[in-house]
Amino acid sequence: VQNWAAMREEDKRLFPLSTIGGVVQLFRQQLTGDLEPDLTLLSIVAGCVENSMTSSRNITVSPVSNDISSVSEKILDYEEPEVADVENLRLDPPVELHIVEALCAKFESVIKGYCDLSLFKEGQFATRTLVKRVSDIIWNTLSKTQYKDRAHLQSIYSYLTGSKLDCFGVAFAVVAGCQVLGFSDVHLAISEDHAWVVFGEDSQTAEVTWHGKGHEDKRGQSVEAEKAKDSWLYVGGKPVLCNRHVEVAALVSSMSPAMSPNMDSLEVGVLQQELLWLLYDLGHLEKYPMALGNLGDLEEVSATPGRPPSRDIYDEAVAVNQKIYQDYHVYPYTYSAGFHYRQRDFKGALKSWAEAANVIKRYKYSKDDEEIYKEFMEINNELIPHILKADENLLSDPECFMSLLQFYDGLCSWEEDSSTPVLHIGWVKPIVKCFTSFDFNVRAKLDISLADKEEEESATKKEDEAKKKSGKINVTIFSAKMGALKDLIQAEKLNSSALHLQLTAQSQTDVKKSRASLETEFAGRVKRARRD
Repeated sequence: VQNWAAMREEDKRLFPLSTIGGVVQLFRQQLTGDLEPDLTLLSIVAGCVENSMTSSRNITVSPVSNDISSVSEKILDYEEPEVADVENLRLDPPVELHIVEALCAKFESVIKGYCDLSLFKEGQFATRTLVKRVSDIIWNTLSKTQYKDRAHLQSIYSYLTGSKLDCFGVAFAVVAGCQVLGFSDVHLAISEDHAWVVFGEDSQTAEVTWHGKGHEDKRGQSVEAEKAKDSWLYVGGKPVLCNRHVEVAALVSSMSPAMSPNMDSLEVGVLQQELLWLLYDLGHLEKYPMALGNLGDLEEVSATPGRPPSRDIYDEAVAVNQKIYQDYHVYPYTYSAGFHYRQRDFKGALKSWAEAANVIKRYKYSKDDEEIYKEFMEINNELIPHILKADENLLSDPECFMSLLQFYDGLCSWEEDSSTPVLHIGWVKPIVKCFTSFDFNVRAKLDISLADKEEEESATKKEDEAKKKSGKINVTIFSAKMGALKDLIQAEKLNSSALHLQLTAQSQTDVKKSRASLETEFAGRVKRARRD
């Protein structure tokens, strides 16, 4: 069994880590060595750099906001480093060997001190009891003070120095803890807003962390296949299943360069970008759409010479989603839409949002879907109305109207058969306003048909795409709610009141009182950095 507290000599020689290049070399040696990568070591080093470079004491920053007035004076002296300088970008303070070794030893002592393997070991594979025990150790040693998920709480460094972890951090620490105990079969499974573990010879699943507000503790339970099938939180049972190398990609992808809502740490951003390219070159992002999306975002902000443009990276994330995950992931499309939106290719953004909604229609909405709910709400209530105002040419383009129709149809399909409605009045007002922005002669260019059940089950993206026939664009509608709107939408004069009534009809029947206040609640929420 590999001794996880004993660091390899070749790795020790790299310390102190005083440059970005030194950290990248440590990761390279760990990823290409004969032994499997040491998750504890790499999470501690990445967390140490992230923590020290994003703390308020550090002033080497690069602006996130386009509003230069909101950024401190220090940034005005900042110049983009030369390519040759990137790996030589200094880390101050450097990462010291004795600190890293002490933290690695501390993590091992916590895990081994509370877990008597003689009580849990049954052969070479981990058991559910053992996984639950490691989860209990992490869970019960976290700070009891209330803290919400925020940046920089995902690393084992955060756990050891502040007793705080976000929900991804707990799942990662459980996998690292099992590695410390000598189990190589316990691995992360990652969806777009959750993580759990897969273990054992027969790939059993176990919840090890909380989700959302953390009211329900399901740790130790298996992920219900039947529930996962209809749930975005579990991406329809098609998560990214990690090996050790992809777990390293997950820890890198989860890094955050944010120092404040308007500032990023230059060092952390550069380190994350360099590490993602390292992982990309080694083939460890080939099945990881979210990490590709993050790399696309970093390249869009600061392109690396000799690398593919960010557009190609976003397209690759979409292709991976379609090929590996049968198009069950939503975020590849919102990443792509965000790119088109920032390039002012608003027609392209609308098409990508329609494709995102085409994925969400596979699922049934539940209270666990808060993150994607907020994402779609922002697209619906703010971004789409904005682009229709910003570019009036969209209003005369029937293909844009088709994308809009497919976007709303996806939302309505998501709502169908779910226990909680999606479209309350706060959603419906912008939808009706967008419908009424298109003249009858544009709306009339669509030939709208309703999908029957057989077609719905066998429908592919290709069937959804526009096919021109007799001068009209064919579009297939899948939701009952949008199907009932077909005649209203194609009427010469749009009846706004009837559209309002039809779109909110289902929501009126069983909407809970707490849902009625959602519009107010979300209107007042703090603006977050969008993933798109």
